[in-house]
Amino acid sequence: MMMILEAKNPHFLLQSTKPPNDKTHSNKHKRKSIPSVTVCQCLLRNSDAGKLVHEFDPKVPVEKAVTPPSSWYTDPSFFQEELERVFYRGWQAVGCIEHIKDPGDFFTGRLGDVEFLICRDEKGNIRAFHNVCRHHASLLVSSGTAHKASCFVCPYHAWTYGLDGQLLKATRITGIQNFNVKDFGLVPIKVATWGPFVLLNLDKEISWHEADINTVASEWLGSCSEILSTNGVDSSLSYVCRREYTIECNWKVFCDNYLDGGYHVPYAHKGLASGLQLQSYSTKMYEKVSIQSCEGGSMDRKDDYDRLGSKALYAFIYPNFMINRYGPWMDTNLVLPLGPRKCQVVFDYFLEASLKRKHFGDKSAQCELHA
Repeated sequence: MMMILEAKNPHFLLQSTKPPNDKTHSNKHKRKSIPSVTVCQCLLRNSDAGKLVHEFDPKVPVEKAVTPPSSWYTDPSFFQEELERVFYRGWQAVGCIEHIKDPGDFFTGRLGDVEFLICRDEKGNIRAFHNVCRHHASLLVSSGTAHKASCFVCPYHAWTYGLDGQLLKATRITGIQNFNVKDFGLVPIKVATWGPFVLLNLDKEISWHEADINTVASEWLGSCSEILSTNGVDSSLSYVCRREYTIECNWKVFCDNYLDGGYHVPYAHKGLASGLQLQSYSTKMYEKVSIQSCEGGSMDRKDDYDRLGSKALYAFIYPNFMINRYGPWMDTNLVLPLGPRKCQVVFDYFLEASLKRKHFGDKSAQCELHA
């Protein structure tokens, strides 16, 4: 039996499925209809999640604020509502341009229940798709970063797609009436870049190509685009390496720690605190970005490889992306929700290009040297 996934509504592809173990399928190919997710969305809205959201009163001044209820960090229905209302709307940072520098480069990832695939096609355009085969909804490409391919072949029935997402070959399809390969390409996702970062938007109008950079900057960063650029957050830095951690906590716990205005630094990070002038620590709030900054311990940097330099800047971009710029270094923290009580934190490290060549040559750096 063959199930062909229609492209009219890409949101049904929020969760991919693995091929079944049963290999006994009928030779007759039949098209199945796709169930709507509308019923599921209605159930979510009528669940306890709505009640939990209404417990929050944005009009209460900070001086009278209290700790959010624990259910915001543990309730499954609240977590699902966050995916729908936060992560499946607006621009989301998902990776680095470094991983798709050349035609054929690609990487995969997952945001909530959405498996995605991002690549650079033969013409140099960056493209993004749901990482799901249109035949039986098998995961198309295994997870990972910095890979290269000339096409994508489904491991289940060998349906083959080009880097532009078009279906190139559907095996054993001869004789099937009203089947056109042009109608069954991969379902696209809107993709864009800003600085060294790759962004996805699961909510906006679908586009095959990169979005206008000024529009993306405004929608993702609000008025902070120029502020970040003038403070050294740009594409001139050279990519060094990546670290990934799976943490047994809700994704907001990590973000809460980052956003405490340096409260925990002198107690939890004594080594870091010794290199900062904590009395200069400040926090500024913008539409979608919070920027914390602090002067370094020394204005004269004797060691060009020094981690802190004269000033440190910590930018939090709603809802889950952090940029840390200090001395010649920059690192980013991407917090990916894996469940109500689990998240993955991805650290990417960057360094001024001249220093990377000096200290690491053409090889990727060992993160242990920087940690």
